[in-house]
Amino acid sequence: MQRTIKAYVCAGESGYVAECAGLAVCTQGRTLDETIANLQEAVALYLEGEDLEALDLEANPSLIVTFEVEPFTDAG
Repeated sequence: MQRTIKAYVCAGESGYVAECAGLAVCTQGRTLDETIANLQEAVALYLEGEDLEALDLEANPSLIVTFEVEPFTDAG
């Protein structure tokens, strides 16, 4: 049984996009804070009424979020 749900956040066209690995959950937001709040809500709604054991999840799983960023380059 998994204690965590993994999600990835990357830059989108007009903000950020978050997607869960292993769950059919994807959301977006204009800021990182908004994106994470939307992700928490989307995951909660997705899991509402679901059999967590069937999804191989323990009760009250945590979210682990990985941010994809562009490598730093010195333009100078």
